[in-house]
Amino acid sequence: MNHWIIAPIILPALLAPILGYVMRHDVTIARIGSIAGSVAMVAIAAGLFVTAAGGDISVYRLGDWPAPFGIVLVLDRLSALMVLLTSVLALIVLIHAVATNWDAKGVHFHALFQFQLMGIAGAFLTGDVFNLFVFFEVLLIASYGLMIHSGGRARMRAGLQYVVMNLAGSTLFLFALGTLYASTGTLNIADLAVRLQEIPVEEAGLVRVAAMLLMIVFAVKAALFPVQFWLPGAYSNAPAPVAALFAIMTKVGAYAILRIHNVVFGPDIEATGDMAGLWLFAAAIVTVAIGAMGVLGARRLMPLIAFSVLGSMGTLMLAIAAFTPGATTAALYYLVHSTFAAAALFLIADLVITRRPGDTLTTLPATVQNGLFAALFFGAAIGMAGMPPLSGFLGKLFVLENLRAPGQMAWAWSAILIGSLVTIVGFARAGSALFWKSTAFVLPENTITESEEDEEVPITHEPARAWEVAPTMAAIGALAALSIFAGPAARYLEATSDQIIDRTGYVAAVLSNPDGLKPYPKSHGDEEAGYGEDAAKAEGHTTEEAH
Repeated sequence: MNHWIIAPIILPALLAPILGYVMRHDVTIARIGSIAGSVAMVAIAAGLFVTAAGGDISVYRLGDWPAPFGIVLVLDRLSALMVLLTSVLALIVLIHAVATNWDAKGVHFHALFQFQLMGIAGAFLTGDVFNLFVFFEVLLIASYGLMIHSGGRARMRAGLQYVVMNLAGSTLFLFALGTLYASTGTLNIADLAVRLQEIPVEEAGLVRVAAMLLMIVFAVKAALFPVQFWLPGAYSNAPAPVAALFAIMTKVGAYAILRIHNVVFGPDIEATGDMAGLWLFAAAIVTVAIGAMGVLGARRLMPLIAFSVLGSMGTLMLAIAAFTPGATTAALYYLVHSTFAAAALFLIADLVITRRPGDTLTTLPATVQNGLFAALFFGAAIGMAGMPPLSGFLGKLFVLENLRAPGQMAWAWSAILIGSLVTIVGFARAGSALFWKSTAFVLPENTITESEEDEEVPITHEPARAWEVAPTMAAIGALAALSIFAGPAARYLEATSDQIIDRTGYVAAVLSNPDGLKPYPKSHGDEEAGYGEDAAKAEGHTTEEAH
C-alpha cells in the first residue's frame, strides 16, 4: 500500500496538538511550524496528484482489513485534485494571515487551522460514508473556532447561526446513515453501490428516504437553496483570511454529491433512480438568483463577496445536477476556478477594510495604495463574475456548453447569463464606491471608527508590504494559469469525470482483496451476506477463493 495516501490526514492531525499545546505561547515558532507543515502538505498533495494522474485507483486499508469491514481511504483523480486544491489554498491563506498579523489575535489559530485541513483532506479521501460524517464534524468543529477568531458581537452572533445550522445538518446526516445501514447493512461507498443494485424497487422505500436525507445534508454543506441562508452571515462576519479558507468548505458538499450520487445513487440504480437531478437543478437556479440579487443589493463589501460565493455555488450545482460526463468536467473546472476567485476577493477585502473605516460601500477618503488595491479587486471581481480573460469566463462558457438538453437549456442559460450580468453590475458599483469615487485625502493616522455593530475598528495607513499582497496575487495568478492552461486542465478533468462515472472501476478497486491482507471475517463470509462474493467478483476470483 502507498502510505503517503494517509499523510494529508496524519500530518495536520499530529501538527495541530503540537501547535496548540507546545508552540501557542510563541507566535513566531507557531508560524514557522504551521507554514512548514502547510508546505509539506502541498508537496505531499502534489505527489499524490501525480500518482493518481495515471488513472489507477489506490486504496489504503487501515489495519490491513479489507473493505467493507475495515476503514479505507481511496485515492483517485478526483480526491487527489481536491486535496491538492485544499493544500494550495491553505498555504496561500496562511501566508496572508501571518503577513497581516491575523494569526496573532488568538493563541489557537494555527492549531485550529491544521485541524481544519485534517477534516477537509479526510472528507476527500475517505471511502466510507460514516467516516465522511466523522471528518465533516472535525472540519466543522475547527471552523467554529476559526469563525469567532478575535471575537466581536457580530462574529459571535453569526457563529451561533453557523453552529445551529450545521448541527441540524449533522443530525440529519446521522438519521440518513442509520436509515441507510438498516436497509443495506453497510456504509462503505463501494459496498453500498453493490448492495443497492440487489434491492428490488418495491423494497427500496427506506433507501430512497436515506438518499434524499443525504442530498439535503450535502445541500446544507454546499449552501444550496432553501438552506443557503447561513452562508452570507457566516462568511461576511468571519475574519477575512478564515472566509478565504472557507471557500473550499462549500466544495466539500459539492464533492460529496458528486461522489455519493455517482457511485451509490446513480440514475441507473433502480432502487433510487434519478431522484436528485431535478431537485438539485431547481434549487441551483434559485441559488444563482439569490446570489446575484445579494451582490446587487449589498451595502457592505464582505456580504457582497459572500453573496457572490453563493451565486458561484449555484452555477457549480447547475453543472453537477446534470450528472453527465461533459457537465461533470465543466463542474470540476468551475469548482477549481471559483475556489481561487472567492479566496482572492476575501484576501483583497482584508487589505482594503483595514485601511478604511469599515467595509461600507460608500464614498470615503482614498486608501493608501488605492491604485494597487483597485487593480487587485478588479482582477478578482472579473474572475468571479465570469468576464474574460480569466478562467471565470471559460468556466461559465464550459458549463453553458454542457447544459443544452431540452427543458434544461432555457432555465440554466437564463440563470447563468442574467446572474452574471447582475453580478457584474454589483461589483462595478462596489468598485466605483471603494476606489474610483474616493477623494484625494486620507483620514488622520490611527483613526478609530465604529462599525455598524458599535465595535471599534482600528484603521492603518501603512502601505501593504510585498508579502501581504503576494497571497492575493497568487490567487489571481491561479485564475490566469487556469485560463492559459485550460486545454491540459480540461483533458485531466475530462479523465477525472470519466473515472467518477465509472462505478465498476471504483467498486473493483475498493472491494478487491490483494494478497497479504487479513481474511474476511468468518461471521460475515457466508454467501447470503454476500461480502465474500462481492469482493471475489471485484477481484476476479470465485467466492471460495475469497473465503
